[in-house]
Amino acid sequence: MRLDAGILPEDWERSAFAARLDTPEGPCAVALLDGKAFDMTPAFGTVSRWLNEADPIRAVRARGEPMALDLPGEALGRLLAPVDLQAVKACGVTYVRSMLERVIEERCRGDASRADSVRAEVRGIIGEDLAAVQPGGAKAMRLKAALVEKGWWSQYLEVGIGPDAEIFTKCQPMAAVGAGAEVGIHPASAWNNPEPEAVLAVGADGRVKGAMLGNDVNLRDVEGRSALLLGRAKDNNAACALGPMLRLFDAGFTLDDVRRAVITLTIEGEDGFRLEESGEVGAISRDPEELVAQLIGPHHQYPDGAVLFLGTPFSPSKDRGAPGQGFTHKPGDVVRIASPRLGALVNKVMPTDRCPSWSFGTGALFESLARRGLPRA
Repeated sequence: MRLDAGILPEDWERSAFAARLDTPEGPCAVALLDGKAFDMTPAFGTVSRWLNEADPIRAVRARGEPMALDLPGEALGRLLAPVDLQAVKACGVTYVRSMLERVIEERCRGDASRADSVRAEVRGIIGEDLAAVQPGGAKAMRLKAALVEKGWWSQYLEVGIGPDAEIFTKCQPMAAVGAGAEVGIHPASAWNNPEPEAVLAVGADGRVKGAMLGNDVNLRDVEGRSALLLGRAKDNNAACALGPMLRLFDAGFTLDDVRRAVITLTIEGEDGFRLEESGEVGAISRDPEELVAQLIGPHHQYPDGAVLFLGTPFSPSKDRGAPGQGFTHKPGDVVRIASPRLGALVNKVMPTDRCPSWSFGTGALFESLARRGLPRA
C-alpha cells in the first residue's frame, strides 16, 4: 500500500519519535528529533533497549548517529511497527460503548443476525449512563448486585465496572505489523471489526515513555461464542497493527495530551462502503496510569518493556449487509486510524492466510544484529 506524508503527525518536524525501518541489512531503530533522523541501532541494537534508557531523548542526542532519511518520501514505505522486543498487551472493556457491545456479543453467542434486537434489550435494562460509574467503587458494586439479581450480570460487566481491568496478550513480540502493511481477518469469521486505540509504550521501570496508534483487530463472532476463545479471536497472523511511529513524551507532548486525544476511524471498502467515526480517549472508564499500574509492578515485570493498548472507544455497528446485522470487514477494506499528534495508521484488510506470514521473530532479529556486529540486548 502506498503511503503519503498525510500519515505523519501534524507537528512531526518539532517533536521526538521512535521508528523502525526495514532495510536490506535488517531492521533499523531510528529516532526523529525535530525533523532530523538518527540511527540508534549501532548504540542500542533494539528499540526496546533504547527506550529502557532513563531519558530516551537525551540518548538520541548523546549516542544517535545522524543519518540521511527521505522523510516524507520512500522511507514511509519501509516503516515497521515501531517496537520490537516489548510484550504486546491490551486492555479490554475500558469504554462504556465497547463494554455494552461485548455484552451484546455474549448474549448473541456470536450470531450477528441477533445483534440489533439484543442491543436494544441490553440498553433497555442497563442503560448507557455507566460512564459516571467508577470501576470498583461503591456505586459500581451496588449496580453489580442489582444486575446479578436480575440475571443480567456478565463477565464483561465484571471487568468493565469491577476492580480488576482486563489485560491480555495481543500478540507475541515482533508479530505486530506497521503502517501500510496488510492486517489479517481469519477467513472463518463472519462478524469482525477494527479496534482503533491509543497505545502506550512502557519501560521496564513502569514509566510510560510515549504513545502511538494501534488496531486491535477483533473477531466478534469468535469471542461472542466464548470469552475463552479470546486468543483465537485476537491473536492471528497480521491481526495487530502499530504506528505509524511512537511519539516520545517530552515537554510538548505528555500523557495528558493522550488523554485529550480524539481518534478518527475511516473504513473504505472496494464495494463502495464508507464508515467514518470519531472517539475520545478521555471517555475511558479507567485512567491510563491505573491501567499501567495493573499491568506492571511488584507482581508482574517486563524486562524488555511493554506496549499497552488502552481499549477502544469504537464499536462500528453501521449496517453493511442485511439490516440489523451491523458492520463486518470485507477483503480490500482500507482502515485509517488517525489523531493529529500521533499521525495516521493505514492498513488494508486481507484474510490472514493471504497476508505475509510472520517469519522474522526474535531469533531472526538477533541473527541480523550479530551479522552487523551490533548489540543484541
